Amino acid sequence: MMLNNDRYTYRVTWSEEDGEYVGLCAEFPSLSWLSSTPEAALRDVRRVVADVVADLVENGEPVPETLATRRYSGRFMVRIPPDVHKSLVIEAAEVDISLNRLVSAKLSR
Repeated sequence: MMLNNDRYTYRVTWSEEDGEYVGLCAEFPSLSWLSSTPEAALRDVRRVVADVVADLVENGEPVPETLATRRYSGRFMVRIPPDVHKSLVIEAAEVDISLNRLVSAKLSR
């Protein structure tokens, strides 16, 4: 079974330990599928996700929202050591930009 309008976030990567490609879904971190080709790993992990979603729906359990359709504010808080905070403030001041702009630029690299 496959999901209609499947908007979940998938990734395929090589697993040296298993000697195969592993298909993953960010919204279902406990699910994965191993296969000899990346195409098969993606196809089959999508099938596993579809089966899990069908089971959740059948049992009246909540289905995870897709990351792609979730709304983001663009704001989040990060705690860092005071010396790192001070260093970043100094760096921002030296290039005459805000701390927020400096950190945003560093994160987007």
